Amino acid sequence: MNRKHAIAAAALAVALSSLTAPVQAGGKEKCYGVAAAGQNDCGNLAGTHSCAGQSTVDKDPGEWKLVAKGTCKTMGGMLKDEAKKRYNESKANKS
Repeated sequence: MNRKHAIAAAALAVALSSLTAPVQAGGKEKCYGVAAAGQNDCGNLAGTHSCAGQSTVDKDPGEWKLVAKGTCKTMGGMLKDEAKKRYNESKANKS
């Protein structure tokens, strides 16, 4: 990838990442553990990827999807604090 392509890709990534804030403010929230493989909305808790559509497992507790505010728990998902807690506990158990 040449320098111009790298700059364009970086600019696009910044522009797209800024789109989630207004969506969240518009009655949406991040819901962890409900996304189907390839259907996540952005980076995961493990930090193994930072892009939408890169999840490889259905309902991975570290992957999230934007859902209507107040519907996450009824879908069987977790909000960020609970997801982080479970992720950290699972890491500790593997050690």
